[in-house]
Amino acid sequence: MIHYKYTDSEIEKILKTLTIVIDSREQVNQHILNYLHQKDISVRIHKLDHGDYGCCIPQNSELGIQRDIYLNSFIERKAHIDEITGNLQKDTRQAFQNELIRAQNSRFVLLVEDKDGYEKMICGKYRSKYNPLALLGTLNSFKAKYNFEIVYLDQKYSGNWIYHHFYYQAKHYLKTGIF
Repeated sequence: MIHYKYTDSEIEKILKTLTIVIDSREQVNQHILNYLHQKDISVRIHKLDHGDYGCCIPQNSELGIQRDIYLNSFIERKAHIDEITGNLQKDTRQAFQNELIRAQNSRFVLLVEDKDGYEKMICGKYRSKYNPLALLGTLNSFKAKYNFEIVYLDQKYSGNWIYHHFYYQAKHYLKTGIF
């Protein structure tokens, strides 16, 4: 891959155009959209093959970016710990696992909008009858097998976290050419 050597001011100029890509099937995310719009962060909505959020560096001929650059990085958002336990039931587990398989060659984060999600998981504070130790084991096994991370976060910070997660990945890429 070709990599241009950008100055710090060019990198800052490019990063101001960073665009968050939101899967067209993503629902109940007005709090994230509100944050992004309030901060004048560009948004594109279209179907993603996996994850709910991604990002791109838009084409910028002036700086040698002839086409949009889509980072191979994605975020799958879950509204709460109950959504994860729901994804691990017999009838939905394979679909969830297929999503992880599709994403395993990318940087992938499972964002759980529940700041106490980990505590709830290990204490069994969720609707499912899923054994807490089995749930912890399943998620940690999946993390090891499919190479992703889980972040538990208060919903009010989701938009900020999503933007800065991609911002610093893009900045690193622009500085080093390595992703």
